[in-house]
Amino acid sequence: MPLIFSAAVLKTARSLQSQTRGASVSLFSGRCLGRCLLGFSLLAVGLAQAALPVQHWTQASGAKVYLVESHAIPMVDVQIDLDAGSRRDPPLQAGLASVMAGQINNGTRAHPKGQGPYAEGMDENRIGEAWADLGASFGSSAGADRLSFSLRSLSAPDLLDQAVALAARQMAHPAFPQNLWVRDRERMIASLRESLTKPGTLAQHRFASAVYGSHPYGFRVTPESLARIEAPDLQKLHAQSLRTCRASVSVVGALTRAQTDAMVQRLLALWPSESGCKPLPPVAEVAPLTESQSLSVPFDSAQAHVLIGQPGYKRNDPDFFPLLIGNHILGGGGFVSRLTEQVREKRGLSYSVYSYFSPGLHAGAFTVGLQTRPDQAAQAVAVAKEVVQNFVNDGPTEAELQAAKSNLVGGFALRIDSNRKLLDNVANMAWNRLPLNYLDQWTAQVEKVSLADVRRAMAKVLQPQRMVTVVVGAAPG
Repeated sequence: MPLIFSAAVLKTARSLQSQTRGASVSLFSGRCLGRCLLGFSLLAVGLAQAALPVQHWTQASGAKVYLVESHAIPMVDVQIDLDAGSRRDPPLQAGLASVMAGQINNGTRAHPKGQGPYAEGMDENRIGEAWADLGASFGSSAGADRLSFSLRSLSAPDLLDQAVALAARQMAHPAFPQNLWVRDRERMIASLRESLTKPGTLAQHRFASAVYGSHPYGFRVTPESLARIEAPDLQKLHAQSLRTCRASVSVVGALTRAQTDAMVQRLLALWPSESGCKPLPPVAEVAPLTESQSLSVPFDSAQAHVLIGQPGYKRNDPDFFPLLIGNHILGGGGFVSRLTEQVREKRGLSYSVYSYFSPGLHAGAFTVGLQTRPDQAAQAVAVAKEVVQNFVNDGPTEAELQAAKSNLVGGFALRIDSNRKLLDNVANMAWNRLPLNYLDQWTAQVEKVSLADVRRAMAKVLQPQRMVTVVVGAAPG
């Protein structure tokens, strides 16, 4: 786990030294630093071996809070998730949610009532300086399903209070200056056009369009969709998105439940308030494929880029663990997977070959990917498809199943070996409404999966005869 010394850490050190006047111990003496490093290194082991009590409650505003107290280091990590991801983008403005999230750092407008810290308007430079002075960080992003805000700060009350106040202002009162959006839009369009000259980007675009059809998961940002977005569009989406009753707040760090509850209230205090919580309009499900489709895109490149796949499954599928293990054996386990054995080791057709599922609120794609010499693309595709078909027909062997279980269980500690990783897992639980003992039961859920479970689950989800195949850069014929 990285150890970062910021101005704020030094400030905390000086504060502690002043509280222990007369003592001969400095926070950054060799003895104390060694203890800190030892404590950090043991954190992952302790988390993996002990139960992870996840506390959950709903505030009066409707915000759902999930907390894991972690007092080993004086840090707090927060993630706030809202159902305002790119799946709700207008078809002609693909990228709107992502752009809105990215523009939040470009400035804040003055507080409507001129109240509280950071009440005046702030430009992007002043915001950056404020976060640097605090030794804290704030971010916003939009994925396919969620709009997310993140905050990281030391838990020292004076620093955390300022960080919370600044984050609350950025979330609630972004300025969305038109001139800065125009500047950034030109940069984004130029970068996007450059990326579209690369075979990997072309393959991803063609694959997503073919797998998802008209579903928003298949929307791809284009220069044209960015050109249709203006600052008022960002303001409108922002105003529609922030509702405390829809907020899922995940917290990991050195805070008690009472401290966390008060902090979350301050973070969301400036959001619009409304009586009741109106449901959002539903988004259609991903339609299953009805037939196979092969797309060959000419491209002068040293390597042919290959993607094979179909819609997969939703994150709330009860067969999540059998599918996780099944894919680990098929192509998600690196050098010990079947695809690697057949495509790379036995035939030397590709340096790397992989498969993965992308489950979300809707059926995310199942994808097999590889790169190979253009003159070998047809053979590589045939072998990869044969491996998938055989796996669906017969499933794994007992030896493969046990090896996959051992690998996943043995690597579980690495999934929660830092506050940030632990927060990702808690936010996943919160967003997908998983049981509060999900992490405690994770290894047990893996261990109880049988051969029959894997065979049934993979055969239920995968249809090798109705997959999309995209090859960019294959040799003619």
